[in-house]
Amino acid sequence: MAMEAAEIEKLIKEGIPDAVVEIEDLRGDGDHYAAYVASPSFKGKTRVQQHQMVFDALQGKMGNELHALALQTGVKED
Repeated sequence: MAMEAAEIEKLIKEGIPDAVVEIEDLRGDGDHYAAYVASPSFKGKTRVQQHQMVFDALQGKMGNELHALALQTGVKED
């Protein structure tokens, strides 16, 4: 079952409210996405910790409804 880009963005923003989120459907199939997520809350965290925060926000949908996500994260300055 595919996920809509808007649903991915919604989940990430609910889990990381101060995040700026950009989602791209890589194949047009609703299964393969690229995401860029920037947030001040990533400051001081390793890249692995930042990615874990995003995956936590996706509430277990990664690997289920969401098949593939190429993820880039960064610190957004206020």
